Amino acid sequence: VQLQASGGGLVQAGGSLSLSCAMSGRTVGRYALGWFRQAPGKEREFVAVRWSGGRTDYADSVKGRYTFSTDNAKDTVYLQMNSLKPEDTAVYYCAVDLEPTGWGVKYADEYDYWGQGTLVTVSS
Repeated sequence: VQLQASGGGLVQAGGSLSLSCAMSGRTVGRYALGWFRQAPGKEREFVAVRWSGGRTDYADSVKGRYTFSTDNAKDTVYLQMNSLKPEDTAVYYCAVDLEPTGWGVKYADEYDYWGQGTLVTVSS
C-alpha cells in the first residue's frame, strides 16, 4: 500500500484548505484511513478517521470544521479544512490501518502505512 498526501500550504486564519490522500495497492476489505498531525515540538496527534464503510470520526479540536469526502474512482480521500486556526499549523499525515479496531484508530501505532506528510501553516 502506498499513500500520497498533498494539498498543504499557507493560509490565513479563518481560511480553508483541502488535503488529499491517494491510496494505491490497497487490499480488498475493511480498513480505516486516518489523518494525524504533528506540530513542532509536539507529539503526533489524531485528527480524523474514515472507515471503508463510510463512518467517520473527528478529534474534538476539529469537529465541525473538518470534513471527509471521497473519490472512489481515484481511490482518493479528501479532508476539507475550514475555519482554520493558527493552532492547526502542523505537518499532516494520512495513514491506513488494514485491521482497524474500534478504539485503536485514534492511535498512530495502530496504522500500517503512512504517507509522506504535507505542511499546513495557518497565519494569524
